[in-house]
Amino acid sequence: MEAKKVIRKEIFKKRSEATEEQVLADSHLIMEKLFLLPEFQEASCIYAYADYNHEVSTKELITHAWEMGKKVAVPKVHGKDMIFYQLDSFDQLEPGYFQIPEPARGEAVEWEDALMIVPGVAFDRARHRVGYGQGFYDRYLSRHTKHPTVAVAFDFQLVPEAPYEETDILPDKLVTEKEIIE
Repeated sequence: MEAKKVIRKEIFKKRSEATEEQVLADSHLIMEKLFLLPEFQEASCIYAYADYNHEVSTKELITHAWEMGKKVAVPKVHGKDMIFYQLDSFDQLEPGYFQIPEPARGEAVEWEDALMIVPGVAFDRARHRVGYGQGFYDRYLSRHTKHPTVAVAFDFQLVPEAPYEETDILPDKLVTEKEIIE
């Protein structure tokens, strides 16, 4: 746990130092790679996240998915769980859990085959993930096992070794602005 705290502190510092222009430029490069993946091309439904505090921006992803006729849902925290709500407009989002944008209204959905876009604080080349410490994605994915999963992260979020536990769920792929790790 202590190692994860150190990694989170280090990556949060790097994220805070990134300019808004750099976040958007690198997010665009990540999305260009993501859009070419068969998992994205073949998905009719996408579980995304609403980005916050210099995470990889998902606005381009969500907009592009809508333009392609795909359905999109984003999570809202309910207690210790996430429930995904269909997102039809960015106007549905309001600050929620820890001020992270969440759908304020909309329809709860359970698309068992949706492509899941996974956020994270840090990753290693084996795709081990250091999350935000609440276990929302690991709990969700342990109960919903059919989702193809793609994590998105900036290259500076790669660490030599990410501490992990048996309950941690590895994303199928990790996309950075520089590479795709499988």
